[in-house]
Amino acid sequence: MGSSATNPATSNTPVSPIEQLRTQLSSATAKKQIEILAELAQMGNEGVVVIQDFLLAQTTARSIAPSLQHLAVCGKAYQLLLAHPLPECQTFLRTHFPQGVVPLISEVGIDYAPLQELLAKQDFFNADRLTLQKFCELAGTAAMQRKWVYFTEVKSFPITDLQTINQLWVAYSEGKFGFSVQRELWLGLGKNWEKLWAKIDWKEGNLWTRYPKGFTWSIKAPIGHLPLSNQLRGVRVIEALLEHPAWEITTEGESLNQTN
Repeated sequence: MGSSATNPATSNTPVSPIEQLRTQLSSATAKKQIEILAELAQMGNEGVVVIQDFLLAQTTARSIAPSLQHLAVCGKAYQLLLAHPLPECQTFLRTHFPQGVVPLISEVGIDYAPLQELLAKQDFFNADRLTLQKFCELAGTAAMQRKWVYFTEVKSFPITDLQTINQLWVAYSEGKFGFSVQRELWLGLGKNWEKLWAKIDWKEGNLWTRYPKGFTWSIKAPIGHLPLSNQLRGVRVIEALLEHPAWEITTEGESLNQTN
């Protein structure tokens, strides 16, 4: 009996709520991890330390091509620290994550840091507008002048750049938004566009949702609601986007939204 008192597995010493949550983080599903991280953010300095330790461990252990689930969890941890009033949080982020948690890779030298900054702050309206601007940059000078893209231009978008944009949306929306999310829904609906428009709240009956006030520019929007980039409504452009080869090398079934 005496020896069992020093064994954590049999000790009667109560485990603190913080340590309980720390333990749960290591084995929970991605959705549950996001919930636990939000709870920890409300628990002062000790909760913040757990989030910081978790984020460092996750990014250190991640593979060269992190899953979208992994990015969504890391993105949530980053957002919670970014929005936290403790000055130590900002120091931590500047030291360890000066460019966020998504690798800003571009085959053609495009700067995605401004897009990451907007999405990390969940400024989805301006992030959506900037996403269209980045599409125009990818398409070339003519698209930049007209400020929208042809479906033929979408087909030639570099795989790496399209994946970077998508990862940014997924990471900073708890896995709810992104082109891969929209594609998953589209495939699940048998590639039926009318069903997709209704599912993501782009259309009600025969009426298209009015831009911009008709759309929900917050995390409370339906899954797949964003990005819109305005010009993607219709079929040819978004079809070219969702059929882009960028998704052929993305792991299927890794979304947080499979049950929705």
